[in-house]
Amino acid sequence: MGELKNGEWHSGWYDTSSTGGEFQRTTTAYRNWITADGSAGPSGEGGFKAEAGRYHLYVSYACPWAHRTLIFRALKGLDKLITVDVVHPDMLEDGWTFETGFAGATGDRLFGKRFMREIYTEADPQASGKVTVPVLWDKQRNTIVSNESAEIIRMFNSAFDGITGNTADFWPEDLRAEIEPVNDRIYDTVNNGVYKAGFATTQRAYDAAVHPLFDSLDWIEDRLSRNRYLMGDRVTEADWRLFTTLIRFDTVYHGHFKCNRARIVDYPNLWGYTRELYQWQGVAQTVFMDHISRHYHYSHDTVNPHRIVPVGPRLDLSAPHGRERLKAA
Repeated sequence: MGELKNGEWHSGWYDTSSTGGEFQRTTTAYRNWITADGSAGPSGEGGFKAEAGRYHLYVSYACPWAHRTLIFRALKGLDKLITVDVVHPDMLEDGWTFETGFAGATGDRLFGKRFMREIYTEADPQASGKVTVPVLWDKQRNTIVSNESAEIIRMFNSAFDGITGNTADFWPEDLRAEIEPVNDRIYDTVNNGVYKAGFATTQRAYDAAVHPLFDSLDWIEDRLSRNRYLMGDRVTEADWRLFTTLIRFDTVYHGHFKCNRARIVDYPNLWGYTRELYQWQGVAQTVFMDHISRHYHYSHDTVNPHRIVPVGPRLDLSAPHGRERLKAA
């Protein structure tokens, strides 16, 4: 991410100096929706109709929020409908860049830009503030549709069904009221909790984050002892939102972010669940551990000032997971 201060972009996205040592995540600015007929969605303006080849996704393979969108693109068969560019895993003083000196980093194949911030100013020359991924771009209107991952995955979940014929529904109407409080707890204490612990600069801020994190992991472990998935016998967006944190946990968050009371491999149900989700068709191809480890350990010099990228751990995500025997309680 980056921020415009005094006319210059600033990559201080994990600065805690003004918050008493606590990490606070900023809100997103673009909240339009792609819909089947182009009508307006829950926020933003209309005019973004689901069409093959019209939209482009900018992501980081390292970022768990961008990872969500790649998973839904794969699960919903949108690979040939929505093109993708991938930033370099290093996010330094210039924020996300389109450097290509790391395997998998594609550069910007739409505009040939050098920096992610230039995609924002392409949409709005007066743009300022935080520069985040993912970014969903409309090639036809030459603007950003959305940079809110939670909403992009819901667009991908249904907007293109009439084109692809893929009607898999990870946001089923009959479970929405139950999914929301689960999403809220996991977002606050797990998805964002690891960042709050990792970027804390006081013991108080760290303690306030790390204990709720492991309370929630214990709660999920117990829930998965009775249910195959978070909501029972159906996989939903709640599972995929959790997965992007779980898949990074032992490699990054356990050591780099000091979330070291336990690893995911120490939780029998969570570890089997993580392996099962990884083995869903198309999902493994969205996981790039080299980008993940490089980004966190090299970019966060306040946490890891010598930028040493560790070698491990070795995780056998393809091993049998044994989840088939579980049924909803």
